[in-house]
Formats: sequence, structure tokens, C-alpha cells
Amino acid sequence: MEQQKVDMFMMMNNKYLPESQILFIREHLLAVDDSKEGLLHTVQFKDPTIALILSLLTGNLGIDRFYIGDTGLGIGKLITCGGFGLWTIIDWFLIMNSTREKNLMRLMSVI
Repeated sequence: MEQQKVDMFMMMNNKYLPESQILFIREHLLAVDDSKEGLLHTVQFKDPTIALILSLLTGNLGIDRFYIGDTGLGIGKLITCGGFGLWTIIDWFLIMNSTREKNLMRLMSVI
């Protein structure tokens, strides 16, 4: 892909991806064929802020984990009522980064 398109993609989707991986992602996008450009724009990223709000409001039910695609962890949180509250509190600090990591995995599966 050409540099201008990669920069535009990174600008639009920067908040959905881990900050520590931005340069790595940019290098991979520059190496991608133009034929995959359309696929890149169809990737549905989950918003880390929405995941945090879900975690704050319904974390003990695991809805935050279901939202980002961690079905197994969501079921675990649902059954244990958020790990008896402890897991819920821990997720308040971890859920945004977990969402960004899941978004990175979605992006890499397309590339």
C-alpha cells in the first residue's frame, strides 16, 4: 500500500490499536498488497472506551468480555459473578488494553 493511504488508515484507527505496536503495524501495512486494501477497511474494531464503560457497569456479568470476543472469559465472569468482584475490579484496569490487543489480532488476521 502506498504511504499516504497507510498514514490515513493509522490516523483513523489509532485509538483502537495498542500504542506499543503502532510502528510494527505501520510497517506491515506498507508491505501489504493493494489487493488487500479493501479488506482493511472492512475490519470491525471494538472501541476500548465502550469496553471500559461496559466493564464499569456490567463487569460482574462478563458483558465486557463478550463484547471484545472473549466468550470463554465472559462465561467465566458470568458464572463466578465477576470472580466474586475481584476479577471485575482488575478488568477495570485491563479491559482497554485487552480490547486493543484483540483489535490487533483482527487486523493481523486480515493482513
